[in-house]
Amino acid sequence: MALSYFWSREFLTNRYFLWLLFWCNAVGTVYGYIWYGDQLEQTLAEQPLWQIVFVPDSPTASLFFTLSLLWVLYKPQSRFLNRIGHVIQALAVVTSVKYGVWAISIIFAGWSFGGPVSWQHWMLIASHGAMAVEALFYVRFCGFRWGALLFASAWTLLNDTMDYTYDIFPWLPGALMPYVAGVRNFTIGLTLASILAAWLALRQAKRA
Repeated sequence: MALSYFWSREFLTNRYFLWLLFWCNAVGTVYGYIWYGDQLEQTLAEQPLWQIVFVPDSPTASLFFTLSLLWVLYKPQSRFLNRIGHVIQALAVVTSVKYGVWAISIIFAGWSFGGPVSWQHWMLIASHGAMAVEALFYVRFCGFRWGALLFASAWTLLNDTMDYTYDIFPWLPGALMPYVAGVRNFTIGLTLASILAAWLALRQAKRA
């Protein structure tokens, strides 16, 4: 069996594999919100309630991807439901690539500044790497177009603005706290790069 089979349409759209991927992402999403538990509690205690939606970045990206798989499994006949699905898919691609790469980068940056290494870091590296890769693999099976991508881009940039305006960004390794401004600039740059990656992947998918 050729290695290319594992990113072929036949393999990636196999319903058994799609359901496996769905449940893996669903479990990872729940774990991600639990991981953010302390920060969510602190935000609820100290910040306005409306800011809570901008706190759990990675699990929300994973949630978007989990939901987007349902539109691959079951294509609705309703145009309205299709449009909702397209927005969710666009959000899934942009945010999964962005936060997948972001988390890995921040972990390695923390290590480079003398932060401790733990087994959870390696687990996060593997899971966030999978987030970014799976989003780019599945963009060709999504139905979204430029309008949905524009909405997802605006939302992700708004999330960055909220994070670093109101200090609700994901908690950083202690070694990186003196460099929050640099992390902010990197984050915004990574958002733009993720939007570009989604645009290029969508453009390639339309040609295929």
